[in-house]
Amino acid sequence: MSTPDTTTLLAQLRTVLDLTHTEIQVAETRVVQARTDAVRRELSENAANGRSRAEAIDAAIRQLGGVPELIGPFLGRAAAVVKALTEQAQPFDEALFGDLALEHQLLDRARYIKALAVAAGESDIENLASRLIAAHSATVDWLTTVLAEDALGGPAALRRTPLQAAAGAAVRLVQGPVTWSARGLDRALDTVRTTPPALNELLSRGARAGDVAVKTLTASRDAALETAEQVTRREGAGGVAGVIHSARTATGVLEPGELPIDDYDELNVTKAAAAIQDLTEPGDVRAIVAYEEAHKNRHSVVSAAQTRLAAIAQEVVGID
Repeated sequence: MSTPDTTTLLAQLRTVLDLTHTEIQVAETRVVQARTDAVRRELSENAANGRSRAEAIDAAIRQLGGVPELIGPFLGRAAAVVKALTEQAQPFDEALFGDLALEHQLLDRARYIKALAVAAGESDIENLASRLIAAHSATVDWLTTVLAEDALGGPAALRRTPLQAAAGAAVRLVQGPVTWSARGLDRALDTVRTTPPALNELLSRGARAGDVAVKTLTASRDAALETAEQVTRREGAGGVAGVIHSARTATGVLEPGELPIDDYDELNVTKAAAAIQDLTEPGDVRAIVAYEEAHKNRHSVVSAAQTRLAAIAQEVVGID
């Protein structure tokens, strides 16, 4: 192998090592966002596997006569901290796209390293590259699945932080034009003003559809939410009613009879998890998770629901 080729291979290995240190720190910061214990364990294992890959890359660099940069782990941690702080002001999906970009770069560089290793006859480094390709391909698929879960309405394997939730809501408010009928909304407001004082005060402060949905969610009690949905639907403001129903679903305040699984409250963990596997609509899975987390909060059931949604998401985006 010529000296320039050796230099290229060493440079790529050092770059991948730095990126791997960042990947490790990102996995560790994501642990606190895990929705279930299973996802938390998976992320912890990913961080541990990343450290193992970093050690193997370090050994490969030494095998080629190079010396790994001692500052690499520090830079990786610093990059991950900056990334974590920056993405708090981003919507959840944009933060995940940042993770996905990192994994794609690692994957593409691993493929390049394999080609360089084949050309150089470095079988050990070729095997290492194959290991990296397999690991980063799996992570790309996982992150793509999480994004698809989020697009389908959740529950995603990772929870939004409060700041990410606020950022996402702001983006939707700006980018999503109001399409509900103004006349229907006026009729709904006139009728809802006769409901409990909490809603009367809420609605008198703003008549915009988005304002109604958000303020109803944050300021009224569960009973008022249910009343608001019934009234707005009866008065023909189907768009507003749909927003309120989504709010009730997301906060787990649906009545048992509204759930997509019959007699759900009577099912034990095993039967509830089995029933969830028959659900085919993401919204139905989301309703069960929100209700479960708000009431019984059985971790095995939540994990089963998250797994079911992941399967639906993978089917949507074409991941086997």
